[in-house]
Amino acid sequence: MLDYLAHSFPVQLYEPFTDSEGNLASRPVFDADGNPILNREACRARDAMLERLAALPPVPGALDQIVQHFGSDAVAEVTGRSRRIVPRASNDGSVRFAVENRPASANIAETHAFMDDKKHILVFSEAGGTGRSYHADLGVKNQRPRVHYLLEAGWKADTAIQGFGRTNRTNQKQPPLFRPVSTDVKAQKRFISTIARRLDSLGAITRGQRQTGGQNMFSASDNLESYYARDALRQLYQLLVRGKIDGCSLGQFETATGLSLLDSDGGLKDELPPITTFLNRMLALTISMQNILFEAFEGLLTARVEGAIASGTYEMGLETLRAESFSVSDRKTIYTHPGTGAVTHLLTIERKDLIEPVVLERALEMAVDRDAELVINTRSGRAAVKLRARSLIDDDGGIHPRIRLVRPLEATNILAEVFATSHWEPVDRERFSEVWQAELADLPEFETSTLHMVSGLLLPIWRRLPNESTRVYRLQTDAGERVIGRKVSPAWVATVIEQDTASVVPADAWAMLCAGDAKLHLAEDQTLARVRAMNDWRIELTGFNDLGIERLKAMGLISEIVSWKLKLYIPTGAVGVDVLAKLLDRFPIQRIAARKAA
Repeated sequence: MLDYLAHSFPVQLYEPFTDSEGNLASRPVFDADGNPILNREACRARDAMLERLAALPPVPGALDQIVQHFGSDAVAEVTGRSRRIVPRASNDGSVRFAVENRPASANIAETHAFMDDKKHILVFSEAGGTGRSYHADLGVKNQRPRVHYLLEAGWKADTAIQGFGRTNRTNQKQPPLFRPVSTDVKAQKRFISTIARRLDSLGAITRGQRQTGGQNMFSASDNLESYYARDALRQLYQLLVRGKIDGCSLGQFETATGLSLLDSDGGLKDELPPITTFLNRMLALTISMQNILFEAFEGLLTARVEGAIASGTYEMGLETLRAESFSVSDRKTIYTHPGTGAVTHLLTIERKDLIEPVVLERALEMAVDRDAELVINTRSGRAAVKLRARSLIDDDGGIHPRIRLVRPLEATNILAEVFATSHWEPVDRERFSEVWQAELADLPEFETSTLHMVSGLLLPIWRRLPNESTRVYRLQTDAGERVIGRKVSPAWVATVIEQDTASVVPADAWAMLCAGDAKLHLAEDQTLARVRAMNDWRIELTGFNDLGIERLKAMGLISEIVSWKLKLYIPTGAVGVDVLAKLLDRFPIQRIAARKAA
């Protein structure tokens, strides 16, 4: 870089002149002997920059940084380099860097050193790792857990898969943990996105499912070339044209990227720059401009992905369910094909999950982050760690800040304005620790639940299946049976089989209502369903008689007047099941209707 500046920095003096056609231009100035005349101010600027750069320490590459930080005695390097720079300690304690020559057999020796547990860190590249295995083989001494960091992934998905396969093979004691490494430069997500998309595509081609190729390292939202990303990009273009992106006008965007968004009539083009072109142009922008555009783009993308997940329309392909235990408790045949005799089964599966809450030490570590806070809900007495969450950007360009609340078993994102009006208040570490530990003490070791799956022949009855989600799941029971099919709600099961509604216990009915899977039709033409009211999900009773309001309120229902109309709700807290039990005792369930989750 210093040599480039010394020879290429513009220091020659130029003068303006008018050509024969009357156009103003500039040309270099020479003295009487034909030597170029140098601009003294430009020379001073060049020399000052050279002096400043010469004073800076050299920045080694990522590979050299790893070797120099941990030492060549701890790092096994299998890269094929014939020379490298390593630190050397002198007798007086000083450290200097020296060039070390490496023989051709260095790769073999370094591989044996790592597999024999003499060196705990291994660095390998495509050039040096061909044909070798580095997994925790049962036949080698080093059977430690492998944490495989993917650095400088590049563009080749097949090369990345080969690298992953070197630490994840058969006859291993334990599988590795993959960690893709990226910087905080927003545009670098372009490379991670490309690897995620190509790994998913390769998995779909080779095994018929996307997760196989991606090794479950990437979520579908990491793919910046998906349908949701393209939709978010078009909305970003519209916001740029309307001047809704703070810090970046339409003129600045078009000048920096070279992309044109408007047609000759001043309207938005029908054929806008595609997502690949947009991501490539981001690499040429300044860091500040990248942050502005990517923050807006990711906010729009997050809003679309979270909305699709909440509505159950986010397509993720085949998903494997994992738990401590799966056991089939009931099996019913709901369809038999008249021609082939193939059957469709409705399975009732008992699921047992190990509860792994956030321990107190981890919660206190999270509270050290910037803008983090320890809070307690004064109404419920629950504790949570308040963190920052990614803001959402609506289609009009409005920014909606959000807060992330981490609790022992869950983490939820809520709008900052909703949090400001809630009952969460900050507390000290002592009070927070007391409440958090009390919640952990009340948690059981395992959580049991029931799920229903339709497996076997699905296509003939596909239209009869619930339309809230078409996702396909697979699992393996404790008896070794492999089940693949669609998960259905208990409400849909109640409509398919001739189930006695009187056998539905209040706890199961309450779970259906809270999940939004069912609408309960009670006696005297009353219905119970989940509705959205006051920015929260509530269980509303409709069709009640105005003469029985006091009796319903005596059972525990809450009355509110909304738009000058009386509404009755069942409390959604811990007393909700008891109130529902009293209501069902007086007004039994007549029918259970499945409904699409809102």
